[in-house]
Amino acid sequence: MASGKAYLEFILDQLSGLPGITHRAMMGEFLLYHEGKLFGGLYDDRLLVKPIASAVSMLPDAPQELPYEGAKPMLLVENVDDRDFLTDLVRRMSAELPAPKPKKPKSPKNTK
Repeated sequence: MASGKAYLEFILDQLSGLPGITHRAMMGEFLLYHEGKLFGGLYDDRLLVKPIASAVSMLPDAPQELPYEGAKPMLLVENVDDRDFLTDLVRRMSAELPAPKPKKPKSPKNTK
């Protein structure tokens, strides 16, 4: 089961107080970014985040779930109705995550 657009819109609305939130569709699911840093995603209408120190400290009892078969476990965020908590979680995670790698310039096309 893929994540629905309605759930994506709900999560984006919950994070609307935090500038720099973007998303990208990926095989029926959605990857979530803050200021270009991947912090989690929506998988089968579940918000899963990377299990980094800041997330683990804020979600000490969160179950670890697989976003898809063969993936590394991520933390399930069950308290998605608390806008302030969600915003604080992403803000803290973003401070801990490394800056995104600069994109390589595209090579010019062969014009022969």
